[in-house]
Amino acid sequence: MVLVLGGSALDYVLYPDRLEEFFLARLVVAALTGIVLAVLFTPTGRYYVRALTMLWLALPQFMIGAMIALTDGTQSIYFVGLHLALYAVGIILPISLFEGIGFGVLTVLIYLAACALHSKGFDDLGRLAGHSLFILFSAAASAVCTWFNERARLRLFSLQHEVRDKNVTLQKANADLAEVKGQLIQREKMAALGTLSAGLLHEVNNPVNYSLMAINMALMDPAAAQSADLKESLTDAREGMQRVQNIVSDLKTFAYQKPGVDSQRVFLLEKAIQSALRLTSFELKGVKVELSLPQDTHVLGDEPAVIGVLINLLSNAALALAAAGREQPRIDLRGEHRSERLWLTVRDNGTGIAPENISRVLEPFFTTRDVGAGLGLGLSMSYGIIQRHGGLLSVSSELGAWTEFSLDLATPQH
Repeated sequence: MVLVLGGSALDYVLYPDRLEEFFLARLVVAALTGIVLAVLFTPTGRYYVRALTMLWLALPQFMIGAMIALTDGTQSIYFVGLHLALYAVGIILPISLFEGIGFGVLTVLIYLAACALHSKGFDDLGRLAGHSLFILFSAAASAVCTWFNERARLRLFSLQHEVRDKNVTLQKANADLAEVKGQLIQREKMAALGTLSAGLLHEVNNPVNYSLMAINMALMDPAAAQSADLKESLTDAREGMQRVQNIVSDLKTFAYQKPGVDSQRVFLLEKAIQSALRLTSFELKGVKVELSLPQDTHVLGDEPAVIGVLINLLSNAALALAAAGREQPRIDLRGEHRSERLWLTVRDNGTGIAPENISRVLEPFFTTRDVGAGLGLGLSMSYGIIQRHGGLLSVSSELGAWTEFSLDLATPQH
């Protein structure tokens, strides 16, 4: 548009008598070019981008052709403007080879038509042929430049796609490595817990047994029978020692069985649930836990790993309940047999999960907690554990009302 309007200086030098009408023509062409460019930035314009691009490129050529017809025909110096447009299109603009050839042929036709429409017609055939050949050479050079530019663009696009694909692959590899790292950290935690548990078995179990024996003997004493308060205190002490004994017993699972070993061992899911409930009892203070299980809860699997999944689900439920601030916080664990598998659902009446997050909660490193409050690996690793057991960990929720996780384990074949 600037070049078209700037050509008025040439009009002033060569054809001052036509300066006004040529300037008006240049204004019209510049305005039409601006309109076409504005349309290019609309959805329709982007769809027809190639046709509209060729249109605004052709506008100055038609204008120059009209000027040639109105001035000196084959003698007009304005044919040089046609060359400038050809070089600019071939070197600068991202058009295809066929579009470049088409633009060159159009430019030659415009020149021939302009000379034919001049009052003297083809009065100088030699100059006409020379200018036409000159325009054809320029068109050929423009087409060659267009071909090289097109190849360079295609190569650039290919490299961009290649880099993008490699970045995606690297990101996936990094995510996989980070997930494996998280799993290794979790295994190290479990191993450390096993070491701690083994020590507790020796250091805690014996004094607990001595204390229980002493409490039982005290309860048999006639003085305890005569004092209701003493009997109640001794009974409470015995229950406390039994609770410690149960916790140590739960920790024995991690002390004497490494996660992943004997992954097809038969165990009672009910016992695993009770262990998980005891190990999360501090987090579940004030929460009503309802347990509804079938009579037979024998399943096949890696008991420590399944207990770890249950602990994770119960801990997440406890956090959701704490955030919701319910007057009657509740967790329901329900099991049922379906097609030789035991299905378990863990449902809480906490905050629920937002619809936009429901499909992502099982992804590695996805978390809605504050920075530093969690890595977002617990549920993804739980999903992997259940998947290794041939089952599926799924989730459903209603925001502000409830969340339910469901998993299934194989049962022993009789």
